[in-house]
Amino acid sequence: MRSNTIFLISVFLICLTGHSLADGSFKVKDNLRTGGSLRLRHESWRNIFDLENRTKDDRYYFRFRGSLWAGLDFTEDINLFAKLTDESKAYAYYYVTSKAKSTSYVNVSEIVFDSLYLDISNLLGAPIDLRLGRQDFLGTYGEGFLIMDGTPLDGSRTYYFNALKASYRINDSNTLDFVYINNPKEEIFLPILNDTEPNQQLNASDEEAAFVYWKGKPLKDLDTEAYYIFKNEESKGPRLQAHETDLNTVGYFIRYNRDTLTLRNQLACQFGEYGSDDRSGLGGYIFLDNEFKNVALSPKMTGGFIYLSGDDPATTDNEAWDPLFSRWPWMSDLYSMTYAGESGMDYWTNLLMWRARAELNPTDKMKISSFYNFMKADENVTGALFGNGTTRGHLPQVRLDYSFNRNITSYVLAEYFIPEDFYRDGSDGALFLRTELQFKF
Repeated sequence: MRSNTIFLISVFLICLTGHSLADGSFKVKDNLRTGGSLRLRHESWRNIFDLENRTKDDRYYFRFRGSLWAGLDFTEDINLFAKLTDESKAYAYYYVTSKAKSTSYVNVSEIVFDSLYLDISNLLGAPIDLRLGRQDFLGTYGEGFLIMDGTPLDGSRTYYFNALKASYRINDSNTLDFVYINNPKEEIFLPILNDTEPNQQLNASDEEAAFVYWKGKPLKDLDTEAYYIFKNEESKGPRLQAHETDLNTVGYFIRYNRDTLTLRNQLACQFGEYGSDDRSGLGGYIFLDNEFKNVALSPKMTGGFIYLSGDDPATTDNEAWDPLFSRWPWMSDLYSMTYAGESGMDYWTNLLMWRARAELNPTDKMKISSFYNFMKADENVTGALFGNGTTRGHLPQVRLDYSFNRNITSYVLAEYFIPEDFYRDGSDGALFLRTELQFKF
């Protein structure tokens, strides 16, 4: 990495501030907040990677993710937060390629720092807030279209970014964020407990980024966001990450609410370098939500379209959309993994998707959501998995959410992918099933 020093300085400042403020007048008992969570999942995969009925990519397993966190309030404007997380897995079926057989085993994984950051509000009396250290941006920027998951290759175990963030509160309706990110391929900044997987990959390559992000509310019913993001990806990844990339992304996000209707629109363009060639991309979506609040079951309907450019094989340049930090299953858990044979796991690109959703609420605690997705490719792709067409296929999804109370939630998710001529002749359907139970305390 070119500049690990900046992030190491922030970790040092966290420790230094904690030491200097913890004097005799500071009461830890009155200023310490603690909590945790436990997430239990069962998952079943079938044909997800190769779209072929031969059980070689089938998996049946359980996932156990636990987190403990603590927040320490030194003053009203200075706070320290830390969280430890572990996710272990127990496989009932897992095909081992090297042994050409199925096996079952338990993977007791490492414990990592999911968060470790210092918050400083109202810096020097100015309307500036700092967050220094390991942090996440879940639901912070534009519905996660570009900035959501800083550690995509450990699945949903963690989402963190090693980052320095400064927020300038211009007025009650406008804020401007300045963010620097340093996300290595493997953990190098903080210690790992129970280091059973020293080579656990977090990213396909070492990555650095800096961005400026504006949020405003010019009208009562209108939220707007605009951003410029620069990202460097080192040349150690597969497929579309095989060469070093210096990429600029400029775009906007708007959300307009009017009575029961909500319009959501995001558009971004990319330009930069991919090795010795140029790289460009275009991506965005538009959705319309309609809530029927006075109708039985409180139905909600959503329809929209997603576009992510693909690489034109007729040129030497790379026109494929780069998802930056949105390599997470925001459209589908199943299909995010099917991308492994094309551009890489969760590497959303080369996509046209028409998406419809219907949601019902039978009770205050229950929600039923059904989705239908019709998908095409922007460009053809060569390889053993692919055919000559551009129709990816059909993807119906069903999800049932149930909240027992504010601390115990659950859901069941089922997805089935029906491949079309973008894939080779004779490709079989793929299935993804998940049940989840989560406790917070």
